[in-house]
Amino acid sequence: METIVPKKEWSVAMRLNHWTMVVSIFILIATGFYIADPFTVNAGETVNKFLMGDMRFWHILFGVLLVFIFLWRIYLVFFSRFHADWKDFFAWTDIKNFIKQIKFYMLISRERPEHNYLYGPLQSLAYGGLLFLLFLIVLTGLILLGAGYHAGWTALVYKLVKPFENLMGGLAMVRWIHHILMWCFIVFIAVHVYMAFWYDAVFQEGTISSMISGKVFRENHK
Repeated sequence: METIVPKKEWSVAMRLNHWTMVVSIFILIATGFYIADPFTVNAGETVNKFLMGDMRFWHILFGVLLVFIFLWRIYLVFFSRFHADWKDFFAWTDIKNFIKQIKFYMLISRERPEHNYLYGPLQSLAYGGLLFLLFLIVLTGLILLGAGYHAGWTALVYKLVKPFENLMGGLAMVRWIHHILMWCFIVFIAVHVYMAFWYDAVFQEGTISSMISGKVFRENHK
């Protein structure tokens, strides 16, 4: 006999980390576009116009927040009380299941890939790549932020990341890499949202709502 039962999939910490990251990234993308190419200014006297300064303030604020969100996510990978899921990022090493998942998503096969980890093989590769993207965009962001400071904590952090600036070929190249990484995030978000809706429509497990409730609905074999 099979019954559909709720199963806890995400802890409160994971859900809070996810949505805080979502809000931060969307604000960073919006403000980043303006900083790269100011497309408008607010009406009024010139002396009262400080839109670029405001955009830069919010970009830096949420950029610093993203640094802490990234560090928090790394902490959860190893020390989550719900589950320490660092092994889940290596689900892609199961080559047989990896191929099975590709065939399933390409509609070549109806055989559903095994769910041995929190993530499937493709998801583990994608989310592992996302963490790497976060690391790079945080690193390049800290370089760009610290380049204009000569004292305080920001200057101290800049001294630590300065060698990476040299490896990347200077500030101009760092800015270009930072911009390209933003587009990588945009592509990831588009694919991520599409696949979340696709997965939810096909399996009807409440995948999307699980990031709010923390629970998915799966068959319980008795």
